[in-house]
Amino acid sequence: MSQQQKQSMFISIDGIDGVGKSTQIQRLTEYLEGRGREVMTVRDPGSSEVGGKLRKLLLESDLVMHRRTEAMLFMASRCEMVEASIRPELDRGLTVISDRFLLANVVYQSIGGEVAAEELWQLGLLANGNLRPDFTILFDMPAASAMQRIKGPTDRMESRGVEYMEAVRQQFLTQLPHSSDSVAVVNADQSADAVTEEMLARVAEFLSNA
Repeated sequence: MSQQQKQSMFISIDGIDGVGKSTQIQRLTEYLEGRGREVMTVRDPGSSEVGGKLRKLLLESDLVMHRRTEAMLFMASRCEMVEASIRPELDRGLTVISDRFLLANVVYQSIGGEVAAEELWQLGLLANGNLRPDFTILFDMPAASAMQRIKGPTDRMESRGVEYMEAVRQQFLTQLPHSSDSVAVVNADQSADAVTEEMLARVAEFLSNA
């Protein structure tokens, strides 16, 4: 492995909708760039031509589909994102930050018991070519509080209501240890600046041990 490849890093950011991921990803990017890293951000689903089309189908359409169908489409989008965007940049030595990754797919599609989480992890690793994040950060807060922050129309997932989203939140906490060898839970139910401070402390701890 080249020196560039040794310096590469893959970080995934997750949590239910409304926890403020977008703001924190921007601040994390600035922090890492300030430490001399070249950073690329992606979002899952999306960040490829195929992924963009699948994102609209999955989140912006009113199509009714089985959870397995949903899961497979998310997997297909992620496969394309990994091969077209993430893996080439990691090979160049970049740090890649992904807004959601396989953890979210497992969590959302396993709620309700129609598809087992274990099966989704196995399928996801196949779709990802065994790529796993080096570090996963989960922003956590009660679903009722998070949904109050959401402005404008809701997508397919958000429209399932508070009870569903709270079940998703609990499943995130349960499944998080399977996402990466290194994980962190950050309390998102506080000011954006306080969330950033807690997040960067966990990132600095991870970098010191990397």
